[in-house]
Amino acid sequence: MEKKFVKLQTAIPGPKSNELFEFRNKYVPKGISNNCTSFVKKAQGALVEDVDGNTYIDFAGAIGTLNVGHTHPRVVRALQEQVSQFIHTGFNVMMYESYIKLAERLCKLAPGKFAKQAAFFNSGAEAVENAVKIARKYTKRQGIVSFTRGFHGRTLMTMTMTGKVKPYKYGFGPFAPEVYKAPYPYFYRRPDGMNEEQYSAMIIEQFEQFLLAEAAPESIAAVVMEPIQGEGGFIIPDAAFVKTVREICSQHGILFIADEIQTGFARTGKYFAIEHFDVVPDLITISKSMGAGVPISGVIGRADVMDAADVGEIGGTYAGSPLGCRAALTVLDIIESENLNERAQILGDSVLKKMKLFAERFECIGDVRGLGAMCAMEIVKGKHDMTPDKQAVNKIIKEANERGLMILSAGIYGNVIRILMPLTITDDQLEEGLQILEEAIEAVVVNDPGESVRR
Repeated sequence: MEKKFVKLQTAIPGPKSNELFEFRNKYVPKGISNNCTSFVKKAQGALVEDVDGNTYIDFAGAIGTLNVGHTHPRVVRALQEQVSQFIHTGFNVMMYESYIKLAERLCKLAPGKFAKQAAFFNSGAEAVENAVKIARKYTKRQGIVSFTRGFHGRTLMTMTMTGKVKPYKYGFGPFAPEVYKAPYPYFYRRPDGMNEEQYSAMIIEQFEQFLLAEAAPESIAAVVMEPIQGEGGFIIPDAAFVKTVREICSQHGILFIADEIQTGFARTGKYFAIEHFDVVPDLITISKSMGAGVPISGVIGRADVMDAADVGEIGGTYAGSPLGCRAALTVLDIIESENLNERAQILGDSVLKKMKLFAERFECIGDVRGLGAMCAMEIVKGKHDMTPDKQAVNKIIKEANERGLMILSAGIYGNVIRILMPLTITDDQLEEGLQILEEAIEAVVVNDPGESVRR
């Protein structure tokens, strides 16, 4: 297929990127990872140009941060206007209207008919940290429950809550106390001979047993759940599990916190992914696509819970910055005016349809899954050998990158290819990106005899 959007002027990475990469290695620690070794010059929508003049299609979206695309003109105008007025005062020093307008809009959008409040911070991890603080203050309990394979951040508390050891936790302990990991469904890897209904019942029973054997409900302040596990591999639970966890929380006075940092702001076809499960959380954590690339995060929740913290107990110097608030208000305008919830459903249907065709063609694709425009493929040694194949994923991602497609891996085994393209991507750009992905899979599968074979 002739490429309309990808333009490769040099090998990837190009000479200028290679020069900058040497500079990067001298002054930036290796602990800061880089999925792509090229350096960006400019970006618009779903297209990114590097310093060597190569143009890529972006299926990574800054790890789900750019649902409205790169440098959306309306976001740029809003930021330019804000910068010309004032850049920062600190909401805890002198307040600004955009903060309270954003709080109002998000409280109205969030599920639940009760009174709500919102507080803003800087990053997703910081939102989760503050949700934990608020939950502990309100319940006067200490215990926090998260789930196997979950990801909540890299700070001490959120790293403790995260369910993947490498690269996030290994060597960084000791960890925060009173954090427990509960089972979370993974239907693709359910036991042989067990159907989905039986497996769901088993996981629910395991969760109930967990509260008897591992953590007393009376000591638990909150259960923190990603409605779809992001870094864990785009693992989608069933509604019965999510509803049961919510019911158990309500029964024992435990707060239910939905971590919507990667799933929020139209990614799954709704403002919040938890809406797909007909469950109302007590608190919701948000970030990533909230600010279209401008750092901002938040916690939305029941007003009585949010108000449990006393004056000065939550906040921060840059928490809910004027730039972040203006960007977030504009993002909400764009989602509404450009019908991005509906667009996410259309994009997701297209991606899943194409991935299923890939799975028919390539033996290495064991599972295809998604909700809205949050889609993934799980790469294995073979359909009858479900051994995770991280090495193949790394090669596919490298091959795709060299062909002009930016894409990411995920999963506890590192064997999942996830797609987080901007929701503003055009149909033609999406088609070209998926074609490049197919070519990359073919190049790895066919040309490397050590990998899975084609049918």
